Amino acid sequence: MKSSRKAGVLLFSGMMIFTVFANAQWTGPKKKPDSLRTIQYGPITSAHRTDAAMQAFRSYGLGQFIHWGLYAIPGNEWKGVSARGGAAASEWIRSWGGPTAPKDWKHIYDNLYRQFNPKDFDAKRWAKQAKEMGARYMIFTTKHHDGFALWPTKYSDYNIAATPYKKDIVKQVVDAYTAEGIDVYLYFSVLEWNNPNYMSGTPKTPEEKKRFDQFLQYTRNQLLELLDNYPQIKGLWFDGTWDASWKSAYVFTYQLEKELRDKHPGLIIGSRFRNDEFGARHFDSNGRLLGDYEQGWERKMPGDFDWIDGNDWDCVMTIPPNGWGYMKDWSGIYTKTTDDLLEMLMRSRSMNGNFVINFGPDGNGRMRPEENRIAAETGAWIRSNAPAVYEGRHSDFPLSGYGCFTQKDSMLYLTVLNRPVNNIVRIAVPKSFKQVPVAAALLQNGGRLEVKHSDMGLDLDKNTYYDILLPVAFRTTRAFVISIQLGAPAKKSGKLMDAKM
Repeated sequence: MKSSRKAGVLLFSGMMIFTVFANAQWTGPKKKPDSLRTIQYGPITSAHRTDAAMQAFRSYGLGQFIHWGLYAIPGNEWKGVSARGGAAASEWIRSWGGPTAPKDWKHIYDNLYRQFNPKDFDAKRWAKQAKEMGARYMIFTTKHHDGFALWPTKYSDYNIAATPYKKDIVKQVVDAYTAEGIDVYLYFSVLEWNNPNYMSGTPKTPEEKKRFDQFLQYTRNQLLELLDNYPQIKGLWFDGTWDASWKSAYVFTYQLEKELRDKHPGLIIGSRFRNDEFGARHFDSNGRLLGDYEQGWERKMPGDFDWIDGNDWDCVMTIPPNGWGYMKDWSGIYTKTTDDLLEMLMRSRSMNGNFVINFGPDGNGRMRPEENRIAAETGAWIRSNAPAVYEGRHSDFPLSGYGCFTQKDSMLYLTVLNRPVNNIVRIAVPKSFKQVPVAAALLQNGGRLEVKHSDMGLDLDKNTYYDILLPVAFRTTRAFVISIQLGAPAKKSGKLMDAKM
């Protein structure tokens, strides 16, 4: 996992306001090109697929990401020395450098496979937990940047079969999650640090081109192998595709994407896989999405629904900052709470996105207690508010300071993140709207709530207002959802004379 784009989160009146502090592609509305170019290697699929696989993607709501591999053994440290400051993230620990790095560290790391024997790993337990959490899809790391494969690939000796554990971990995960009704996507890193045929720069000499061509064929073989071995999967989630070498192979990657899709009809691939002939990634040089959904929202979220420009998308989020793989030590860093994650989930849904929470099991295959607690608390909340999560999509109702809206047909859901002190939730409704709140209830218990029309009579105000009254006795320590039935207004607001100035 990597993101060179840095985003920040400001907390204001209990609401997370997402802002971006660095020059990046995901800092605001996408810029339209001044002129269109002739592109041979642009999108392969339509921008808005309507097949069953993509319809399912749009209704996932919540997903789970699992980062697991050899990097779980050190857990971002070695012999009591932390890799913080020496490696970009725990799953990047092989790249540990600087004065804190152990002597011969890369050699030590590359031999960790000899002790990989996760005695507590139980894919069925993971899948059951994910189901109870409310996840409808999961993304699993088959191979990270270190090149170690968690399946017995025929194309490399550096794989699970060479470990004391020996058994196919990818198969166990795919089978267990599929059995629970959770769709599986396989994470695959193109970049391999210890592969002698991989290079970051564009291959130039005949010898470099020959080596990199061998690497490309190796990558193709592994991807086709994954589709052969695990036909139940729904998609591929790519990483490590930013180097100049991969970008220079745009003809190969274009053909490879077509081959993968032909082999697995309905396969979902995000925008991270490849680029066009001009080097444009995620979106081609004419601004068209390269893939089936926007894959750039890593540890960041759109500041406004318009930024999405109608694309499908998901947000993948860590619990500690940039903590994807297992980290033994969470001290001294902010770790997101269940409330943080639930707010991000509902803000994602309010903008038609899915939200994916990352888990990093330890070297024995165990989740952290903190992860277990978050999974349990998230699941309990979603079970009480499921329609707002899974069925709800973006609503055209004006943004509310109380929280965020999702909507399905004539049912509007307001996730209340900021409860008003007077227990009156005032909904602004544009006067042009044909449907207004006519009934309301607490989604978690079905308790009916009184709805009153409050015509404020403000000069030049384009809205009218409906008040939903919360019972004084209603108490909760977590966000809650009000389900609001929409219908025709009982009567139109009277025409008021505008103030003369």
